[in-house]
Amino acid sequence: MKTRNGWVVVDNIRYDYDVIVHPDRSVTKRSKKKSKKLKKKFGHIPLAGHELAFLKKEKPELLFIGTGQYGDLPITPDAYRILKQYTSTILPTPDVIELLEAESRQFVAILHVNC
Repeated sequence: MKTRNGWVVVDNIRYDYDVIVHPDRSVTKRSKKKSKKLKKKFGHIPLAGHELAFLKKEKPELLFIGTGQYGDLPITPDAYRILKQYTSTILPTPDVIELLEAESRQFVAILHVNC
């Protein structure tokens, strides 16, 4: 995996948008549609609690949040409450990518690619 501002490469496929890496290593686009209404309050489109509902089904051992190239992804209070239920690591996306390279346990990674 590697990343720069505006993109991330997962399993040799480049994505030009925020992604979720699931425990089976499948990759889906992060759906920010509902969170857009929070942009004015947070300055950027934040990671909100409703975006994390899928975690109940997937039950990862670890959860990684990549907060962008410079760590600017805001996280809403309701999302923090959900994140506390998991062993979570919240770091800038390049730092998360380094950790994922060595990780053998099941994880979910939400990777923000800008800012």
